Amino acid sequence: MRDISPLKDQISALYEKYKDDDEGDIATYIPELGKANPADFGISLATVSGEVFSVGNCQQEFTIQSICKPMAFLMALERHGREKTLQHVGIEPSGDPFNSIELDPKHGRPRPFNPMVNAGAISVASLIKGPGGTGVAEYVQRLGLAAGRTLRIDEAVRDSESATGHRNRAIAWLMRNFDIIDEEVDQTLDQYFSQCSVLVNCADLALIGATLANTGENPVTQKDVFNVQYVKDALAVMFTCGMYDYAGEWAYRVGVPAKSGVSGGIMAVVNRQLSIAVYSPRLDTRGNSVRGIKVCTELSNEFGLHAFDFMNVGSNFIGAM
Repeated sequence: MRDISPLKDQISALYEKYKDDDEGDIATYIPELGKANPADFGISLATVSGEVFSVGNCQQEFTIQSICKPMAFLMALERHGREKTLQHVGIEPSGDPFNSIELDPKHGRPRPFNPMVNAGAISVASLIKGPGGTGVAEYVQRLGLAAGRTLRIDEAVRDSESATGHRNRAIAWLMRNFDIIDEEVDQTLDQYFSQCSVLVNCADLALIGATLANTGENPVTQKDVFNVQYVKDALAVMFTCGMYDYAGEWAYRVGVPAKSGVSGGIMAVVNRQLSIAVYSPRLDTRGNSVRGIKVCTELSNEFGLHAFDFMNVGSNFIGAM
């Protein structure tokens, strides 16, 4: 493995560069999220060889929110296979806000555009829920295996999401109307709200991303977490759909699979190499972390992380790890 100290140095420099950046606003449409400290900022790196490096507020916990979606999609694929899963959710970018109340009508019957928007994630939640909350327990347990520690749900955030989640209920009932989800709508929504409310920190996110980069095996514990044949499915949809309606520009400028969440996290995955996670709760108008976008863009440019940046000498540096 090549020496990654230049990458560590750059992460430290970017933390210093952006730690006083106050651009963006905290999400308040879920009241509990509005309690976040706008000054919190952390960057973590985890490699497929098991090295973890962090700077800033990387132990500060926050709820994972939409970053839960790729792993839930993975679990649906593992349980039901591609054919059945893709009957309930598509894989096309929508170009619309993540909470749009609309379905893609082009495939015989309407279905959500992809698993990274709320409609698709709720459909996926219906596929992985279990009797008596077993689907929630399994999701939290699997996410903990990827993070390398036991995780838990922030019940205050889950209750806040449930109390204010009228738009998500409208989406769920629309899909019930078209038989995309089954009649257990309340259980499906509880699964979805619970998934979004799992507490993680920035270092956890980096290790979860490194587990995806490492074909589903946690690189620190060396435990198999996700089925390797479906990891590429999740990474592919993250690449095209993971950054809300900024996904196209992210693919153009940063060029790696990633997922963001409205609590301020971003998890970016460089396949078979490493993962970078950023936590900063100040968001842009699309719901992405402002500092997170800036950090990932600069790291991609500096080290040639973009999937198609073949001429950048940084690609050779990282690719030789």
